Amino acid sequence: MIELIRLNGQPFLLNVLLIEQVEAFPDTTITLVSGKKIIVRNDVKEVLKLVNQRYRQIGLTAIHKDVEGS
Repeated sequence: MIELIRLNGQPFLLNVLLIEQVEAFPDTTITLVSGKKIIVRNDVKEVLKLVNQRYRQIGLTAIHKDVEGS
């Protein structure tokens, strides 16, 4: 879960696994896999950062390691 802020200023938690897409219209609009849309105060870059952090924490983002020649 990530904490976001609704347009009315109320914080809420969102399950990142339910996010299908995030867009700016100019308000940040999050579309869930169910089709439901949520508009938040957070900007797109902040939402992306929070989602990526959570994915790393739960192990869904592999750590890429460059390996130079053998």
